[in-house]
Amino acid sequence: MRIVQGPVLGLDLGTRRIGLAVSDAGATIAFPIGALERRNPAADLAALCQLIRERAVTRVVIGLPLHLDGRSSAGAEAARRFADTLAEAASLPVSLIDERWTTALAERTLRDAPRKRRRRRENVDAVAATLILRTYLEQPAELRG
Repeated sequence: MRIVQGPVLGLDLGTRRIGLAVSDAGATIAFPIGALERRNPAADLAALCQLIRERAVTRVVIGLPLHLDGRSSAGAEAARRFADTLAEAASLPVSLIDERWTTALAERTLRDAPRKRRRRRENVDAVAATLILRTYLEQPAELRG
């Protein structure tokens, strides 16, 4: 039997937007909830902390953009720094999860949807965050960091 742990927030960090997804209270299903337009680090953190409070989030999961061969990248180092900063600001555990294929899969999923380009990019970011969160939620509890 699974213990109800509260909603988990999934983030897909981009340079222009942060894709957002949240789970149900039982942390079993991931839902896209949009994208946050990035402004500056302080404003981004404040907006995410507000969202965390509003949604009663108990943990955050951030995509870790590794190279295809598994090596770390500049983006991965930035994600690690962001995760540390958010964990401190929100006083919550923040986990990193391999996201090598999420954006490509999100783009393929939404490719044929008739939308304006900007709206489509926001949807890709949210779907990528949902895939990151779903990957985390599907891991056995003992493997979740």
